[in-house]
Amino acid sequence: MPDFSTQKRLAASELGVGKSRVWVNPDPEVAGDLTDAITRDDIRAQIEAGNIKAKPKKGNSRARYRARAAKRAYGHCKGPGHRKGCKGARNPGKDQWMSKIRALRRKLREMRDGGAIDRHSYRMLYRKAKGGEYRSTAHLSAYVKAKGLIRSE
Repeated sequence: MPDFSTQKRLAASELGVGKSRVWVNPDPEVAGDLTDAITRDDIRAQIEAGNIKAKPKKGNSRARYRARAAKRAYGHCKGPGHRKGCKGARNPGKDQWMSKIRALRRKLREMRDGGAIDRHSYRMLYRKAKGGEYRSTAHLSAYVKAKGLIRSE
């Protein structure tokens, strides 16, 4: 059977696909007609006759990815052998700081607006939070209690 490289090239151009996706009918009875098809008109005629077709697109299966993602959702496949980058690359220090300072500031606002602390204490605690004095909101609350900054009205 001839290789039909010219026919495949022309058919790929006509069908708008790559050469690897061009299917040529392997039937020996049709081979003569296909060998003679050397113009684009001839190729179009063979496409209409059904002797040349475009193969369907191949896709990559996501089944393996989904299985792995499902396991990772409950903590599997996440060990040190699967990690790239240092600890700070997976959870950057800046992200940790942002979430902590936002929580602290939210807590301070609630305490000030709720009347638990006055605005002077709020401002002092705010600056201390910015300086990194408190590890968490629980640490902040413990500090406020220990220093007796809670207003009793």
